[in-house]
Amino acid sequence: MSFEAWIIVTGILVGVSCALIGTFLVLRRMAMLADAISHTVLLGIVGAFLVTKSLDGIPMFIGAAVSGLLTAFLVQLLHSKGVQSDAAIGVVFTSLFAVGVILLSVYGANVHLDIEHSLMGEIAFVPWNTITVFGVDIGPKAFWMLVVVLIFNITMVSVCYKEFKISSFDPQMALAIGIPVMLIHYLQMGMLSLTTVASFDSVGAILVVAMLIVPPAAAHLLTDRLLYMLIISAVIGGLSALLGYICATWLNVSISGAMAAMTGVFYAGAFLFSPSNGVMTKKIRMLKTEKERAV
Repeated sequence: MSFEAWIIVTGILVGVSCALIGTFLVLRRMAMLADAISHTVLLGIVGAFLVTKSLDGIPMFIGAAVSGLLTAFLVQLLHSKGVQSDAAIGVVFTSLFAVGVILLSVYGANVHLDIEHSLMGEIAFVPWNTITVFGVDIGPKAFWMLVVVLIFNITMVSVCYKEFKISSFDPQMALAIGIPVMLIHYLQMGMLSLTTVASFDSVGAILVVAMLIVPPAAAHLLTDRLLYMLIISAVIGGLSALLGYICATWLNVSISGAMAAMTGVFYAGAFLFSPSNGVMTKKIRMLKTEKERAV
């Protein structure tokens, strides 16, 4: 594929992968936990490097998963002790992210990893970091990492669809019928961590947060059915990546920033023109009703 095609496909993979797990986070009102984990995985990445002295994919995945699960565990622990959930997320998020920044500053000065790169990313460099198998270039490493994560996310959502659905809408009922709610919770946190670290190097934490939260939130305005919400959020994530790249090249601006901004455009459209919940739709319906009454 061409240079531009690799960038677009990688962005679409990020959008779809994030939308799948982000849908359940939005339904469970845990969107800000996604923001926290997308930043605290930095600690896991730095920790994995300090242990292995390598930036290879497997140690990074393991480190990020451990860091994400640790974040979820500490937030849940503080919340169980009476701390409000938003305050618990704020305490854990800032503390673990700060530790990651300090370790990176002290021990990672000569490593191809820095704070700005971690937050903003640079998807334009994705086509240059490729994998060679038996002397054949098979494409960018980020592409294959995201393919694996997307397949994993689709598999988990398909296999655990009923458990995810009931746990998201009514955790008390899920407990009553024997669904291991905490196991489902930490499985989703593991999926979130893996998705985040797979996207981390190529697009940065900012776009990851946008793709995790905004497409599912927009889809939630458009439908009340979970399956449709998953599909719509994935489509919005993919289209945001495609249209964001087109806008970035046209305006000569940051690709990741344009993709993130495009998710906001889709949300604004859903907020204004959703058939059932749109502000403008309700206004038009109200004016039409008043006109009919006047007649």
